[in-house]
Amino acid sequence: MFPAVPPATRVLILVNVALYALELLAPNVMTGLFALWPLGSSLFRPWQLLTYAFLHDPKTILHIFLNMFALYMFGGALERYWGGRRLVLFFLVCVLTAALTQLAVQYPGGAGTLTDAADVAGPVMGASGGVFGVLLAFAWYFPRQRLFVIPIPIPLPAWLFVTLYGLIELFFGVTGIEAGVAHFAHLGGMLGGALCILYWRARHRFRS
Repeated sequence: MFPAVPPATRVLILVNVALYALELLAPNVMTGLFALWPLGSSLFRPWQLLTYAFLHDPKTILHIFLNMFALYMFGGALERYWGGRRLVLFFLVCVLTAALTQLAVQYPGGAGTLTDAADVAGPVMGASGGVFGVLLAFAWYFPRQRLFVIPIPIPLPAWLFVTLYGLIELFFGVTGIEAGVAHFAHLGGMLGGALCILYWRARHRFRS
């Protein structure tokens, strides 16, 4: 039995689904205005540092399905632990650091060298940066929680799963084997998540 979706997680999922529906109706307009374009592109706008995370590849439903399923599973657990306000803030911080990391990696190599969409030359879109931050936070707070990962036949503790996932992303990002996926944006989301948690902990200790 799947647990009920907490309110903040539900809102994040519904916003993503609603904007995906709009994207299917007007893909060029939505992508041009709200996907994350490289700094050298005439289409780049500052608000894209956040809005790109609420768009997904209109050519396949698998992109949004996997991101929303992960947000449901792991974001819901964090919301029950943190509360909704902190989850949304954390998610947006991870989305922002993922975008900044992606732009920093793109800039030396020219526009469109790494994307999170099917078109290699296209802009970055997708909630993956925020989701990777959520994954890191889940492993941080629930390190011994067992996760079943296909096709691995045995459950893995969350800390090991996320560590291996991060190393795989780093490998793909450095080697460029899996083109068309913003691996460094995923890592940027994890980095932003770690910095956010460390900041909250330091602030709590200072107040104490």
